[in-house]
Amino acid sequence: MATIRVGFGYDVHRTDETRPLWLGGIEIPSPFGLLGHSDADVLIHAICDALLGAAHLGDIGTHFPDTDPRYAGIDSKKLLRATVDLLHEKGYTIGNIDATVCAEQPKLKPYIPSMERCLAEVMGVSENDVSIKATTTEKLGFTGRKEGLSAYAVVLILGESS
Repeated sequence: MATIRVGFGYDVHRTDETRPLWLGGIEIPSPFGLLGHSDADVLIHAICDALLGAAHLGDIGTHFPDTDPRYAGIDSKKLLRATVDLLHEKGYTIGNIDATVCAEQPKLKPYIPSMERCLAEVMGVSENDVSIKATTTEKLGFTGRKEGLSAYAVVLILGESS
């Protein structure tokens, strides 16, 4: 019998007009990017946290601290790949991922298939196992004021019974 575990992740980054916008591992045309120690890909960071939490491996800051110069400006796809490797080392595989990005702009719908494809490739799973959605906050809060973007992720992982 397989062990089934669920994890939840959340991340947020402030907007920054001097940086490119990276979401789901791809660069999105936008008048702003996100501020962070790495490339600030909120979607990948939320997925990493969800995967790590499901496997009881802590959080993204535990494994890839923003105080470590090795991660300055790093492509978050590398962090995601390392996270998946940690899961595999502990005997888990990914069942599926469901994630939501909250942004007033840019409109993300045209980019979702590319994000799903990219993330599936990085994690070594089927595109059918990665679902990404986008929503606004109806101009409410920091997202509505375009001060930042956030992302939520829920994952299911599978492992062998112990």
